[in-house]
Amino acid sequence: MSANPLSEALRLQLEAAELGFDWRHLDELWDKLAEEVGELKEAAGQGRDRSEDELGDLLFMAVNLARHLGVDAERALARTNAKFERRFGHVLKHLAELPPPGDPRRLDEMEKYWQQAKQAERAKG
Repeated sequence: MSANPLSEALRLQLEAAELGFDWRHLDELWDKLAEEVGELKEAAGQGRDRSEDELGDLLFMAVNLARHLGVDAERALARTNAKFERRFGHVLKHLAELPPPGDPRRLDEMEKYWQQAKQAERAKG
């Protein structure tokens, strides 16, 4: 397995594109992404190997989409990881105020704090 699967996916896609094996229009990628999501939904519950294969296809397609959008997939994922940490950090600041684990209200309360963090980030611009 490659040390960095996102980079390896990009390398493979670039090699294929150099030989003409590439998507012609961005709209085709959106359709393929939706197809891969559907296949992953079907695979859910059909065993780990099948789900892993379909998730891999979805991730590969996401890298392909990033390439066509001119976005660095690794940088995008790193930014999303940081965003998650910031937002979940806000949730964690309110941990003492949350219903106890197992309480059906807990997730709704956590989501409330998540949305607060999201709105605060958007307000900062």
